[in-house]
Amino acid sequence: MKKSDIKPKRISVSGKRQITIPLEFCKALNIENEVECIMKDNSIIIRPIVDTSQDNFADFILEDLIKEGYKGQKLLEEFKKRKAEIRYAIENVKNETSKVAEDEAQYSVIEEVLKEEKISAKKKE
Repeated sequence: MKKSDIKPKRISVSGKRQITIPLEFCKALNIENEVECIMKDNSIIIRPIVDTSQDNFADFILEDLIKEGYKGQKLLEEFKKRKAEIRYAIENVKNETSKVAEDEAQYSVIEEVLKEEKISAKKKE
């Protein structure tokens, strides 16, 4: 189900001011253990936490490299190169989330942002 297909839901607030995020929202946004909560104007924005540590991206990088057919020493060299470039992808994620918070862009999942970064990196080569 696409994010755009999910209808708004009315949810209750408990006596302790707690809410339960509908399961389909969590699945669509890959929400796991924590979310970020931002108050903007007269609204509350709840979005998944994006972990910006480079180690968490290692799995994504390796998975892509293996799919692309890298092996042995070439795999190691390309992994090191892409890991060094991850800072730029992280900056893109930060910029993207800021745009979403300001209603200047639609929400993207991390995989989409990294895919865009990968495409633009290949164009530079």
